Amino acid sequence: MLVIAKCARVAIAAAMRTGTISRKTNETSIDVEVNLDGTGVYEVSTGIGFLDHMLEQLSRHSLIDLKVMAVGDLHIDQHHTTEDTGIAIGEAVLQALGDKRGITRYGSAYAPMDETLTRCALDISGRPYFVWNVALSMPRLGEWDTELIEHWFHSFATSAGITLHVENLYGSNNHHIVESCFKALARALRQAVEIDPRKADAIPSTKGTL
Repeated sequence: MLVIAKCARVAIAAAMRTGTISRKTNETSIDVEVNLDGTGVYEVSTGIGFLDHMLEQLSRHSLIDLKVMAVGDLHIDQHHTTEDTGIAIGEAVLQALGDKRGITRYGSAYAPMDETLTRCALDISGRPYFVWNVALSMPRLGEWDTELIEHWFHSFATSAGITLHVENLYGSNNHHIVESCFKALARALRQAVEIDPRKADAIPSTKGTL
């Protein structure tokens, strides 16, 4: 019986958890691929340089392989591309999680970057909720409107069905603050999606579903 249970856990862990989303609207055309069991390989193009940089950080530090190809109505503004990119990545992660069997479920991380420290805590709960305690003093980073950064996190959390709390504890450099937010999310997400070797065959909820 122990051998059978061990083999079942290995089989679950060995199965690649992937998601593919193609989101097309009158405002954006976005294709996303994720592999939760990857190595942090990324290919990202959104037309917004700083957003590309942050999604690359998200992939590298979560070890989630990420491909994002987005074309949006940037001649209007960056809102739709930012929002729909967050939605599509969240939907791809949710698809890759399947019934969430065996996942650790909870994740938390502190991400220091020079003078900045950010904390992220999340629960892959199936109940989207978002808390953002981050203050930014600049209107743009590169060409990205900083008011849209919170919106990206909110869109991602809602679509992925994640309870997500992001708090910048201190910092002064806006680039460092935002990058530490994405890196903290990445590390917390890496922890939460990992298969728990002690319960790889169980859904981590007393309800029996997430």
